[in-house]
Amino acid sequence: MKQIDTLLTRIALDHLFIDTLKTRNSDRLDFHEVSVWGIKSALEAAFKAGAELGSATPKATEQEIARAD
Repeated sequence: MKQIDTLLTRIALDHLFIDTLKTRNSDRLDFHEVSVWGIKSALEAAFKAGAELGSATPKATEQEIARAD
């Protein structure tokens, strides 16, 4: 999960200007006012990253699927 945490933190920083996604138990630090265009941009970046990660992940062959059944 470390890789996804790093990726999400990077997206939050780049698109929403949020330094960390860790809970800090402070309203001032844990709640942020962000623009709708920032949210849209962050969601697009997350979708793109997921699509790229999915296409880079090896797919099971038909033989491997048949063996699993």
